[in-house]
This record gives sequence, structure tokens and C-alpha cells, in this order.
Amino acid sequence: MTSDSVEPSLVSTIPPNDLTVDCQVQVHLKSEGKQLLLILPPDAELPGSASWLELWQQLKHRLNAGDRFWQANSIVHLMAQDQLLDGQKLQAIADALSEVQLQLERVYTTRRQTAVAAAAAGYSVEQQPPTYTLNNKPAEPVELLADPLYLQITVRSGIEIRHPGTIVILGDLNPGGAVIAAGDIFIWGRLRGIAHAGAQGNRQCRIMALQMEPTQLRIADAVARAPETPPAQFYPEVAYVTPGGIRIARATDFAKTHLLLNS
Repeated sequence: MTSDSVEPSLVSTIPPNDLTVDCQVQVHLKSEGKQLLLILPPDAELPGSASWLELWQQLKHRLNAGDRFWQANSIVHLMAQDQLLDGQKLQAIADALSEVQLQLERVYTTRRQTAVAAAAAGYSVEQQPPTYTLNNKPAEPVELLADPLYLQITVRSGIEIRHPGTIVILGDLNPGGAVIAAGDIFIWGRLRGIAHAGAQGNRQCRIMALQMEPTQLRIADAVARAPETPPAQFYPEVAYVTPGGIRIARATDFAKTHLLLNS
């Protein structure tokens, strides 16, 4: 290294068209740059009786009522906040957007289950720290990493996974895909895309893969790229930061020289 679908059954989840829209359930759609933001209300701000049916009803109302201010085939980023969305609900949202010529591409969420479902469905994902309302304030700000995010997927070209903690992928990271973590990154497969560990500036973070063939590696502000000539044989390897930049070592050697000596 050198430094430098079959449509899901929704009979039980889609309300009939004659239901009245609940004005207390606010789903917003607004333009930001070249994409649209579809913003769901935080769960804590919903009336006690509000449900997925009412969110779905409000979403359909927003998409089909009034003037359509967007261009055809515009990209949509879903701001799911703390709403719990499974694969079926995400597919329903994507289908509703597709009906009005919009394309769901990225999901922002504070819920681990929603992040996993979105990644499994093939969307770019960014899991964010929880936000707080006036009725739900944090006692003191803390700088702890989020719990690790475990995904059993292949990160394909065009997909980006972001998480404010460690990311563990049981699968491959393909060229054109990116994984960005505030903590460490573990790829239990082939790492051939972009991996950025310590994205918030922690140079102690590491990147490990069973087969290391990256397009680019980043740890905090350090950057490295793969050599032009790949090795003849691959081994599980660990990338870490030294005073001279990012270095890569076999996992067994790294364990002996770094982990055991520091234990």
C-alpha cells in the first residue's frame, strides 16, 4: 500500500382511500439541492394513537395532492428518524415514490433495525445518533461510539454505509461501494471498495478484511490506495496507522506485535 422485485403483500398495512388524513401526523417532502428529502416525524412527536397506517396515508397524500414540484426521476433521501421500518414498509415507500417518478436511494435513521433492513434492501444507509425533542433531552453530551452495526450483505457499487460506531460486514465490499465508520471496520469477505474507519478523527481505528483488495483505505485523515500489482496470495489482513502512514499486516502478525504486546 502507498499512502497518499416481487411487490410485497400490503393488504394489512395500506389503509383504504376513504380514510381522513390526520393533520397531526406530518410527513414532509422538500427539495434540497439535486435531491428530495422525505421526512418522517419522530416517533416521540406522534399522537399516541398514530400508527404506520396513518404515516402511510400522510405519505400518499403528500405525493399525490397538489402540485408536483419535482423533476421526473429525482433522487429521494428518506429521513426516517426513529421510525421502525422493516423491509416491507421500505418497499412500500419505494413503490409509492416510484409511482410518481421518484427514486429512493438513501435512508437516514437512528434505529439499528431500520438501518439493517435498508442495507439489506440495497439502499445506501447512514445511521445517525438519536435526536432529542423538548420532552426528551440528554442529560449531558457524550462522545461514546454507537453499538457496532452488523450486516450480512454484499455492499454493491453505488451503495454507501455510514455508522457512528464500528461496522461488521459478513460479505463483500465491491468496487464502487463504500463503508464509512466512526469506529473500526471488519469485512468478513473481500474488501474491494472504499473503507474509511475512524471517520471522526480517531487514528487508533483499524480496518480488517479476509481479502484486502481496496480501491482506497482511509483511517481518520490518513489515506492509502492499493498497489498496482496485487499479491500472489491473500491472507486476512489489518490496516492501521503508523507515523509513516497506513500500513497493512497479516492478521496473525498484527495480533502478535500489537495486541499481545499491549495486553
